Amino acid sequence: MPDTALLIIDLQTALLSDAHEVEACLHKVAHLAERARCASMPVIYLRQRLPDVPAGLIDVHPTVAPQLGDVVLDKDGADSFLDTGLGKLLDEQEVCRVIITGFATEYCVDSTGRSALSRGYDLVLVSDGHTTPERPPGAAPSAAQVIAHHNTTFSAIQYAERSITVEPAAHIRFDAARAS
Repeated sequence: MPDTALLIIDLQTALLSDAHEVEACLHKVAHLAERARCASMPVIYLRQRLPDVPAGLIDVHPTVAPQLGDVVLDKDGADSFLDTGLGKLLDEQEVCRVIITGFATEYCVDSTGRSALSRGYDLVLVSDGHTTPERPPGAAPSAAQVIAHHNTTFSAIQYAERSITVEPAAHIRFDAARAS
């Protein structure tokens, strides 16, 4: 049984209209998901409930849409573990490492990453596999700066007995050797 799961957080059509470099992010995550499936690793989608949004826009973006065998869990907050059953699902599948991708970097991606570490999971943050909304011209920090800041922060975080890696999608390995 694989000990790693790929988490795809909130890559929903309704949320991505003004996201930073969204097409590149979506394509990298889609390729990661396909590689994870080929390695028989769980692909788990976390989907933010959006009660006032039309049904089609709540769906995961077609570029990264769930496939047969993937799991989709709905959530109401930034922490993907909170009241979703994610922790129970990962424990049942004996997962000890999560690979995190998604939207929005400083909210749901950050909260889920920190929660995973606090719950005892090793963490891989896909450095080019998360995005956040663009800011108005001249706003600080810019979306690119937010992403870079979180990549740097997670590169420096230390949790006792946890492995934390920040790697671009192309460097993520889905095999027993687990370089990252």
